[in-house]
Amino acid sequence: MSRLSRMQRQVLGLYRELLRAGRGKPGAEARVRAEFRQHACLPRSDVLRIEYLYRRGRRQLQLLRSGHATAMGAFVSPRGRPGAVGSPETPPEYGDGPRSPLDSTGAPGTPPDGR
Repeated sequence: MSRLSRMQRQVLGLYRELLRAGRGKPGAEARVRAEFRQHACLPRSDVLRIEYLYRRGRRQLQLLRSGHATAMGAFVSPRGRPGAVGSPETPPEYGDGPRSPLDSTGAPGTPPDGR
């Protein structure tokens, strides 16, 4: 087997640290494993995405290590709507597709030209 790159070693180290930090916190270990499995198929050439996920994992590790974290949850789509941002069918990075002309308050959105 070939030697691991520096980024691969960092990611594996982050995985171990997240698992250690999540011990004793309900749902943390399962969430960490699921998140890493979800992104395991990323190609090595997608360096920007890998670095982004690594930085995000570092921030989550800081939160887990802080004394305030008692559990690790996940964002759940409202009422399990298929295709909603955060639902299993739609990855969050692709959830910014075409939007309704109504914003979250139900009022018409402002056109791009600002009029």
